[in-house]
Amino acid sequence: MEPLVSPTPEQEQALLQPLAARLIWWQSPQQSLGRPDRVIAQAMELGEFDSVLHLRQVLGDRRLAAVLQRAQPGWFSPRSWIYWHLKLGLAPSGAVPPLPQRRFGP
Repeated sequence: MEPLVSPTPEQEQALLQPLAARLIWWQSPQQSLGRPDRVIAQAMELGEFDSVLHLRQVLGDRRLAAVLQRAQPGWFSPRSWIYWHLKLGLAPSGAVPPLPQRRFGP
């Protein structure tokens, strides 16, 4: 699913602001909007079906795929990680890459 027209940065912020307010409760929406990929990932992980569908319609699957490919450790659960790789056609069943992992030490 690709958008008919790419949203402007202002339109993207207007789309993400209510999601940031609802889904990233540990900081202000303004702080969250400084990291739009994080807001999109949180919506992909915890968002309601209608919110995620709207994201796909406005931003397009390429944008969501880019967020998935740049995901930081802890952004996705194993279930969501697999779902989105399959849904966005990034990997065939059984060949989903491993979740990003935190690394400690050298």
